[in-house]
Amino acid sequence: MSEDIRDCGYDDDGLWFRYRAAAVILHDGHVLMARNQSNSYYYSIGGGVHHGESAVEAVQREVLEETGVRMEVDRLAFIHENFFRDTETAALDGRQCHELAFYFLMKYDASMKLSTEPSLTRLGDIEWHEWIPISQYGVKAVMYPPFFADELAAIGPDPKWITSRD
Repeated sequence: MSEDIRDCGYDDDGLWFRYRAAAVILHDGHVLMARNQSNSYYYSIGGGVHHGESAVEAVQREVLEETGVRMEVDRLAFIHENFFRDTETAALDGRQCHELAFYFLMKYDASMKLSTEPSLTRLGDIEWHEWIPISQYGVKAVMYPPFFADELAAIGPDPKWITSRD
């Protein structure tokens, strides 16, 4: 892996692009999601892929940073190409966004002890994780990505390509 730890993406003249690797961590009908002090919504555990880093390396790094546990990748579950105008995150301030995200199903079992300590986002916000019942995904709170509500109950053996335009 390269020593350059910049994320693959850009923010230029109101246009924002990010290459992201994210985890799908399931247990007993629940999915592990993250939340932080600055935003009212939940989001998948993961983050930007660093220059010179593979998506698998990135998701393993992000899972370790956010949960305190080393997890292996089971398989690629989803590729999500997401086009949206962000109106909820102060850091993006209404920019037109394009995110390419690889969602990996992770190997998790209950013997793994997730950290109860909050972590910090790249912007310095306190972040924590919570188990959300898949049956309640997006019901009582906004959660990203929205497609998890329909897709998590029956993840197929092959990756699924999903394109969203808001």
